[in-house]
Parts: sequence; structure tokens; C-alpha cells
Amino acid sequence: MSSATNLLPSEPVGSIPRPDELIAKLEQFELGRLSLEELSVAEDEAAAKTIAEFEATGSPVITDGEQRKPSFLTYPLRGLTELTTGHFNLKFSDGHVRQMPHITRGPFRYGKYAVDYLRAAKAKTSRPIKQAVISASAISMAYPPGGIAGYSREAFLCDVVDEVEKDIRQCLEEGADSVQMDFTEARLAIRIDPTMKLLEDFIEINNWVLERFSDDERKRLGVHSCPGSDCDSKHSPEVGYGSLLPALLRLKAGRFYLQLSSEKDRACVLALIRANVDPDQFIFVGVVDPACREVETQEQVRDRVLEAARFLPLDRLGTTDDCGFAPFADDRSTSRATAFAKIRARLKGTEMARQLLS
Repeated sequence: MSSATNLLPSEPVGSIPRPDELIAKLEQFELGRLSLEELSVAEDEAAAKTIAEFEATGSPVITDGEQRKPSFLTYPLRGLTELTTGHFNLKFSDGHVRQMPHITRGPFRYGKYAVDYLRAAKAKTSRPIKQAVISASAISMAYPPGGIAGYSREAFLCDVVDEVEKDIRQCLEEGADSVQMDFTEARLAIRIDPTMKLLEDFIEINNWVLERFSDDERKRLGVHSCPGSDCDSKHSPEVGYGSLLPALLRLKAGRFYLQLSSEKDRACVLALIRANVDPDQFIFVGVVDPACREVETQEQVRDRVLEAARFLPLDRLGTTDDCGFAPFADDRSTSRATAFAKIRARLKGTEMARQLLS
């Protein structure tokens, strides 16, 4: 576990804004004017470029920037044809909507596994690679509210858990430095259902997956949570950590990547983390905000790390970004230059704090 052996490891969440030329080809593909093979070539070129830029930052752990994913949410559905035009709508605070298609029949199987992205990235770098996967709770929203004749929701959830386990296990076996489960719908669950029943259901299904792994394997499994981020907007900014953290930290994962830099009262959140974290859980706190156009200074990052160090043990503390910089492929709200500038600030500010704390 190379990223956790040193004091204050620093890791990205995952996605990097796609180059304009790739976004243009994605648009052509959606219109039926470009083949999947042609799109794959463009995605491969963008991933190679992104990996090279990641290496140039000096990041000890990198990703492929999710250049090959249509989105962090829907990549498993890529290539599936039996999907409805009716969707689960994910509404953001600025009014724009993202959608999760519904399946029309069972059994449910992934159309694409994350290990394919990992293998392609490994061919282009010798650096440790972190691979993000989508959570079982997010995929559970692909079941239509009206049900499917001959295929119950219970049977669907069993298939989802099997597929998410397969998605994760393949990445571990392929040599991912760590595997991060994206669980950004955690706060959304509270927004939809303030009774917390939906969140508890989400925690249960995700633990159903995580409990299938050994203690050693779970040390390489992480969970990322934030209020959602897309086009500089969030889907659940009004839902605070007070409701979320006690449930979130009951997930059977060894690592947690938590949005923090954009919180108004970071000290309060850090106190909540300290009160709820288990001794074997490693916490990566967000120290840069992808939704903010201004690039953080090294000194700002340093101070945020030092603040976190007053609450959490140094041997279980790391830094990360609040969220991915472009979780959906067509997101142009942040430039690649800004994203990598923020990553360099995170790395340099963390190093400054490391020197002071060591």
C-alpha cells in the first residue's frame, strides 16, 4: 500500500477535465456521427496525455483522469441497449439535471468494468494507479419504480452486489494501488428522505459488497463522499456532515476521501470525524475545492492540513481533492490547467505541512 506508508500521503479523487477535442468527439458519438472505435482512440489519446501531466505534478499516486468514462456514474451501463428513456433525475443547485437510465429486464450485468480502464492506464505508466468505481447504492437507482415482470428488486440488488464486487475485485487483482468507491449519493439520500431510511438502505447495500473482502483487501478499499459536484454546482449542499458522518463511517472500508475544504466550519466537521472514526480507518481530507475557480495557494493548503492534524492522528491522515474535477465527461466548468494547478498546490502544501509536522 505505497500511498499510506509515508506521513501525510496525498491522492487525487479521480477525474480531470477532458480535452476540448475529446468532448467534441463525444458529442459526435452521441449524435451517431462517430463510431465507438473512433471514440475509443480519442479517449486513449486523452488518457495518455492526462497520465503524462499527472506524472509531471510529482503525484506519488495517479489516475487516468477518467478520460475513458462517459461519467463516474454510468460507465457500467456503457454498451447496454435495454435501457429506458425514463430516468432517475439528479438535480443540481443551479437547476441542471443528470440522469441515471433505468433497466428494462434482468439479469443485470455490467456493460463495462473499471478494470479495462486500469489495464489501459497501466500500459502508459509505472506509477501506482488508483481506480475509482461506482457504488452499489448508485447502481441500485437503475431499477425502475414500477418494477420489472419476472425480475424483482431483490433479485436485481443481488445481481448489483455481485457485479460491484466483481468490478472491485478485478481492479485489486490487476494491481490497483487502491480502489475508491464513489458514494456521492450519500447526502442526496438524506435530501430525498430526511428520515435517514434511504441512507441506511444505501449503507447496507454498500456494506453487503465491502464485507465480501478480507481485512487486508479492505485496507486498499476507499469511499469518497461529497455533496455532489458538476459544472461548479452541487446536488446536496444543504445536507451537513452532522447527519451523514456517523452512518458513513460505518462502511467497512479502510479509507475515506472526504470533501472538507469547501465546508464553512471545518473544525466542527473534523471534530465529528474524530468522534466517529474507527482506529483502523484512514482519513483523506479535501484541501482543494474543484468547484472554486480560484487556485488555492500552497500556504492555504498547508494551513488546512495543520488544522486537520489538530484533530486526527498523523498516522491515519492524508490529503485529497474535495471531488473529481469533471465527474461527467462534458463538464467544461474547470480548465485542465486549473485542475492541475490545484493538484500541484495540494501536493506542495501537503509537503510544507509534512515538513512542519515531521
